[in-house]
Amino acid sequence: MITKETEDAVLLYIDETHIRSYHVLRSTWSEVGRQKQVSTFGHHAHVSLFGAVNVHDGETVLHQTTAANAATFLDFLRMLKERYLDRLMVLVLDNARIHHAKMVKEFLREEGQCFHFIYLPPYSPQLNPIERLWKWLKDTVIANVFHKDRNDIIQAITRFVNYIHERPEEVLQRLGCAG
Repeated sequence: MITKETEDAVLLYIDETHIRSYHVLRSTWSEVGRQKQVSTFGHHAHVSLFGAVNVHDGETVLHQTTAANAATFLDFLRMLKERYLDRLMVLVLDNARIHHAKMVKEFLREEGQCFHFIYLPPYSPQLNPIERLWKWLKDTVIANVFHKDRNDIIQAITRFVNYIHERPEEVLQRLGCAG
């Protein structure tokens, strides 16, 4: 039965990932006899990202942070709550420890009535479409690219985020969710 509550519900697939400055070398074209060179400084800057994707309309919500832990996951949940004010959010997510942390459970008891979590079976990233968004992001931002520092990584991520926010239909196609 469709109720006002289910009409206002939004289904989001969520996950977190890390973008690191050390190299993801993938196959690429190069001139015969000239191997592609990728510079390095020997240090490893990184950015952590929480993300949510709506597989019905291609809308994405991304939250950059310095680490992926229970506290930053709560920041992401608060951000979603603010964005989808007065809507039920059905969140499909994996069984990472941070998703089951004591502080997350307390938050959900106190102010999480707008969230309904659906946990995927263990070791099943293929069931979460946002994993394909992470692959696209990493192929675009870090594959065969050198980033000199964290700020450089953030700028590359920002360009990617701006690109996908303008193209929700392409997001759906890349995720395998387009009709």
